[in-house]
This record gives sequence, C-alpha cells and structure tokens, in this order.
Amino acid sequence: MSSPATAQRADVVIRGAGVVGQALALLLAQDRLRVALVAPPAAPRADDVRAYALNNTSRELLRALRAWPDDVPGAVTPVTGMQVHGDADGTLRFDAAELGAEALTWIVDVPTLERRLGDAIGFAAGVQRVEEAPAARLTVVCEGRHSATREALGIEHTVFPYPHKAVAARLRAAQPHGGIARQWFADGEVLALLPLGGANAHELALVWSLPTDQAAQWLQAEPAALAAAVQARSMQALGELTLLGAPQAWPLQLSRARRWISRTAAGTVVLAGDAAHAVHPLAGQGLNLGLADAAELARVLHAREYWRELDDPKLLRRYERARAADVQAMAWVTDGLFSLFGLADSRVQLLRNRGLSGFDRSGPLKRWFARQAMGLSL
Repeated sequence: MSSPATAQRADVVIRGAGVVGQALALLLAQDRLRVALVAPPAAPRADDVRAYALNNTSRELLRALRAWPDDVPGAVTPVTGMQVHGDADGTLRFDAAELGAEALTWIVDVPTLERRLGDAIGFAAGVQRVEEAPAARLTVVCEGRHSATREALGIEHTVFPYPHKAVAARLRAAQPHGGIARQWFADGEVLALLPLGGANAHELALVWSLPTDQAAQWLQAEPAALAAAVQARSMQALGELTLLGAPQAWPLQLSRARRWISRTAAGTVVLAGDAAHAVHPLAGQGLNLGLADAAELARVLHAREYWRELDDPKLLRRYERARAADVQAMAWVTDGLFSLFGLADSRVQLLRNRGLSGFDRSGPLKRWFARQAMGLSL
C-alpha cells in the first residue's frame, strides 16, 4: 500500500476499490494515466456469499484486463439455461444453444474476482493503492450505493427503498444444477437459485427478495429451517437443500444520482457504478451496469480532443449521456417487474402469467431481449 507521501500527483483519483473501481483503474492505466486507487485497509468480514451474473460484454472486458478467474476451480459457472416461473402457471425459458451462444451469462464468485483484479493492479504501471487521496484533476467515485464521498460532497442522490431485503446464502443441492439458473415470483417475493461451482456441480447461490421483517426472521432461523423453506418455495426443483455457512442480507433500493458529473470544492467528481445508480437485483444486471460505466468512462477519456483536460465537464457529459439512458431503461424494467408481481389482485395475476408465457412464445422479440441482456449483438 503506497502512502500519501509517495502519491503526491495523480491524473485520476478513484475512490472505491471494488470490482468497478479496480476495473476502471486498469483501463485508465492502459492509457498511461497516473491513477491513485483509494483503498483503506479492509475490515474483517464474515464469509462473503456474493455471486453475480456477468454478461458477455463484462466477461470480455475482464478477460482483456487479464482478470477473468476462469482458471480458479469453481469460480466461474456458465449458465446454459434459465427458467423463470410466475406465481401461477406462467413460465419463461431461455436456452443458450437456441440463441447460438456459449452461455446466457456467467455466475462469478465476487471475492475471487476482486482478488484477481487486485493481482492485476499489482502489475499495472501507473496505478498506486493509497489510503488517502492525493490531488488530482479528476475524482471518480465508485464506493457503492452508500458512498461516503458522495454524501460528504453533497451530491444529490435520490433513493426509493423497497420494502424488501435480499437474503443471500450458499446452498448444496441433492441434484446437480446442470448450469440452469432458476427464478420464482410468488406472493410478492422473488427467489433465485444460481448455479455455482462449475457446470455439473451441486452448489447454488441463493438470492431471495422478501419483506424486511421476514428477512430478519430467516437470518436468525436454524440453518435446516431456512434450507427447507427455500426447498419448498423452489418447488423441490433440485431435491433436498443444505445451507453452507451463514446467510447474509442487505436492503434493496432503486436509486440514482441527479447528475453524474459535479463541480465541487475538491474539483470535478464523476460517479460510477452503484454510487450513481442501483436497481433491483431480479434481472442480475447490477454489476454489468457498473462495468459498462467503467468501460464508457475510459473510452470517453481515451477519445478526448488533445486540447481538452480530463476534468472538462463537456467531455464528461458524453459519459453521462451515454450511460444514463441504458441505466434508466434497466431501472424501469426491474422496478416494473417487481411492482407487477407484487400486486395481489387475481385478475392481475392471470394477466401477468399469461404475459410471461406469451413472451416465452414471442420468437424474435424474446431472442432480441435475451441477446441484449447477454451483451451480444443481434
């Protein structure tokens, strides 16, 4: 870890050393920019159960940065099929082979990915890890949805909290998952079982969106009781389930910053990743959106006119305009689905399940939607 004294000058300061911050640092280093990555010593934490779905665009970005951890056993699992079940008889299925793709998405163990990015940072000329930020023309905030820097600078940020928390855990199933991601909408809840550990493994990542009070109860429940509840709500799809380690939970929200670019007393500040926006995890696109932010910001800075400085607001607005529309579209989709399946009216239930099954039979529309979510061109 470099000290502030050895990092007196930097072109760009990045606050936040998670996946998005580290990826951005590596991208900017390729342009020979001097990057200070602010990474205070990590506090001890319980076993990290995070596992995210990354699409083809994110995968290719991380491969180009030599940070894709597919050589670590069990760290990356290709999803070759997806099954979505409504709260009646509505179903929606996707198959990678039908779409001519290697996989629909990849489920990645996040702690492993962060370590791999950290290893790459260690070999990147021009990137220094620091505990305190040096002076720089441009600061990029990638600290996540609870960004202390964003709040300290008074950058306007609107939060619409959902009355739910996400309960996350690792499970072992009696039957192999077969590379299939499964999701159920029922009683306003969203339960997803994501395949982990490789193509024919038995390990699963649970992400269960449910009311806050119920989430608290399940965190305190006996492991066998939680596993049995997930087993019942997943229609016994993979047989008996066993909890692996303690579950974790976090509040869910729809949030966005009013502006992603701000002139502050500390200089020009840009937001990226969850510091700029957060959506419901039911579509599994949160980290994909953040990595797309990093890629677009790096592209804009690389393509700037020779006479523009890095902190030129007109330059940085190009980044904001390019990303805001995509993020807003995903926010609209995820919020709409969450709200739709939260309605208890039986007439609405009939229509949404018919709509789910109808979309499954829609042919070109279904294919277009799938390839967009996968980060593939048509």
